[in-house]
Amino acid sequence: MSRPWRLLIDEPLDGALNMALDRAALTAHEQGLAPATLRLYRWTRPTVTLGRFQDASEIDFDECRRAGVDVARRATGGRGVLHDDELTYSLVAGIEDGVPRGVTDSYRLLSTALAAAYGRMGVEARLVSRDAPGPGSGACYLSATRADLVHAGRKLSGSAQVWSGSSLLQHGSFTRTRNIELESRVFRLDATQRERLMTTTATLADALTEPPLIDDMVGAVREAFEDVLGVELVPGCRSAFEAAAAGDMIRACRVSGSE
Repeated sequence: MSRPWRLLIDEPLDGALNMALDRAALTAHEQGLAPATLRLYRWTRPTVTLGRFQDASEIDFDECRRAGVDVARRATGGRGVLHDDELTYSLVAGIEDGVPRGVTDSYRLLSTALAAAYGRMGVEARLVSRDAPGPGSGACYLSATRADLVHAGRKLSGSAQVWSGSSLLQHGSFTRTRNIELESRVFRLDATQRERLMTTTATLADALTEPPLIDDMVGAVREAFEDVLGVELVPGCRSAFEAAAAGDMIRACRVSGSE
């Protein structure tokens, strides 16, 4: 992995636009129109992202409207995630960039970089050793997969991935704090599931005296990916092709509750 990779750091954006920009970067990379890219971003308001094939009825749209929660559809699979007080990452790269082909090996490599980023924030994180499906809920954080990182036995973060040809998109979150009450209402969790969400998950605020600042988190993630992957991350900007592609894709990423 000797060629420079692009680093994109975005201001908070609308949920559907965030998801469309990730999809556009994957399309551009697959067509040879964009380099391997690490993107770090946030959200203008709390946003649920649904997995690519997830049934939208698994969330409470009335509660989302009451609470001002946006809903968007990811290109990747898995269950729903409520994004709020966090730093989100997406990585677009491929075989030619040195990423191993296949879900298991690529997750293992990229999870090493994610764990190193947590380490730079002062949090010990390790990869989950086996899948642990959650009890009947659309909430991602009630299950554990081998793409997840844990701290002191509690799920710290998860990632989702999709391949297009020899290029992959992987994204996930570094969660500073979690609004358990809102998450429980949005995903219609019963009392048992809510308690499980509280006791089996962890945030940076749980692991530290106080969560790191976003700028410090950005620095930690950048340094960890450079060190673990052996790449140079060079700040850049997205191309006109990517901007246009994202504009074309945004409608497919927006979820209204009528689907």
